[in-house]
Amino acid sequence: MSARYALGIDFGTESGRAVLVDCADGSEVAASVYPYANGVIDERLPDSGVELEPEWALQDPADYVRTLQHAVPEVLAGIPPEDVVGVGIDFTSCTMLPTTADGTPLCDIPELCASPHAWVKLWKHHAAQPEADEINAVAARRGERWIARYGGKISSEWFFPKSLQILREDPGVYARAERLIEAADWIVWQLTGVESRNNTTAGYKAIWSKADGFPPTEYFAALDEGFAQVVDEKMSRRIDSIGGRAGGIDERAAAWTGLRPGTPVAIANVDAHVSAPAVGGIEPGTLTVIMGTSNCHILLGDRLAEVEGMCGVVEDGVVPGLFGYEAGQSAVGDIFAWFVENCVPPQTHELARTHGVDVHHLLEEQAAALAVAENGLLALDWWNGNRSVLVDAGLSGLVVGLSLSTRPQDVYRALLEATAFGTRVIVESFERAGVPVDRIVACGGLPQRNRLLMQIYAGVLGRPVEVAGSEQAPALGSAMFGAVAGGAHESIREASQGMAPPIAETYLPDPASRPAYDALFAEYVRLHDHFGRGADDVMKTLKRLRDEAERAIPRLAPA
Repeated sequence: MSARYALGIDFGTESGRAVLVDCADGSEVAASVYPYANGVIDERLPDSGVELEPEWALQDPADYVRTLQHAVPEVLAGIPPEDVVGVGIDFTSCTMLPTTADGTPLCDIPELCASPHAWVKLWKHHAAQPEADEINAVAARRGERWIARYGGKISSEWFFPKSLQILREDPGVYARAERLIEAADWIVWQLTGVESRNNTTAGYKAIWSKADGFPPTEYFAALDEGFAQVVDEKMSRRIDSIGGRAGGIDERAAAWTGLRPGTPVAIANVDAHVSAPAVGGIEPGTLTVIMGTSNCHILLGDRLAEVEGMCGVVEDGVVPGLFGYEAGQSAVGDIFAWFVENCVPPQTHELARTHGVDVHHLLEEQAAALAVAENGLLALDWWNGNRSVLVDAGLSGLVVGLSLSTRPQDVYRALLEATAFGTRVIVESFERAGVPVDRIVACGGLPQRNRLLMQIYAGVLGRPVEVAGSEQAPALGSAMFGAVAGGAHESIREASQGMAPPIAETYLPDPASRPAYDALFAEYVRLHDHFGRGADDVMKTLKRLRDEAERAIPRLAPA
């Protein structure tokens, strides 16, 4: 009997990745990455050159199709299409777009392509903060019960703030939008020709629950009469559970990918959530930390609890039969990249070249030589706002303790530590709410590249941190769901037990460093609460002044 494979496709922030794995043991057969041609669109629109306001982050849906056209055929080279039993996909979320009734993105319509609201709004689009504030205020005024499932606040990153922003700022685009849809569901639509909506993005990003459905029409009307029928006119009340089958590869997608028509495609999912089965994190008390440009924290529990600042809790949202809690940090790897690209002097770059390493590796080595607190610095990790537990995109980064003797490695270590302190705030928030954290598993792009970072996390958290065996956890998790959709495994639990690789490494806390980390964390919390809970709004004032200054600058048309 020929081998049976599952295909996982992971749509990230900068690129799409396809991984082909063996359904028997999860071993990787082939992988391919397609870097998005237009990447993150945060300055001006492609072709038209229309300038974007601050806090915008868009994408081109054509990049998602090109991922199917380029990455998938590469991993299928030499593999008989009939040996692929199923396909699973995952996406960053909330990443959403407006389309026509047949799924055509509005940005592909010539007369709309110069409108920013016709494009995909990426997860880190924060320009809908006023709409998020209004959604939260109206929910509080009306006593909406669902707000407690999201830690008391909806983020500007979520579905309805972005949708309401379209209505408020470009009602013409809103009127043309016959569908508002998550990119995860949209790409499955492109693969199968069948529109579906998954319970994970609906639950975590669009205020839907298995017990209650969406908020009542009266709530949406209280926001805006033109928004009252948003669910029935532009979305769907039919929500499909992850682990199910959305449909089969249609003829068009078969031509793009080389897959056999009719190959089962799983219901769409989210990159962070599919990672939990990929690392074996399928039991209550297991916290999966997906570490890349940002951090996402997925914790499984056997009961419903209200946790401050959570991105959401969804029954069956990660593993059927359990409650999946989500929290996150809006910038992690992005902070380290920003520092290296903008703040490291030429001599450090030259030293890295001399030693034959990249600048990150050199700074890691230099920072590792420092004792805890030796750099005299402390940072708040809010370069892209705070997702959990403050849920406030208006906050910004901070470094305290700089002096004329501060070196690049000192700041680099403070930034690494800041992200670990942010994760500790989240862990303690879970535990205060009675949701235990018994085990921590890290995966994503950072854990296998930065050993110092993982040792810092173990030290700050004061507990072991395991590093997953797969470097492609989201794609592997998606492949697991594809294997279930194709019948190679009966359930995602069975797929995880058979296909998740062993833990690669475990970092243990150093007891000697605990007092210093605890002292630093206490100061971190003081800064966190002072700047994040309303005592000092200087960060928001600075953003407002920046935005006013930018709007006053005359803009030249692009050449």
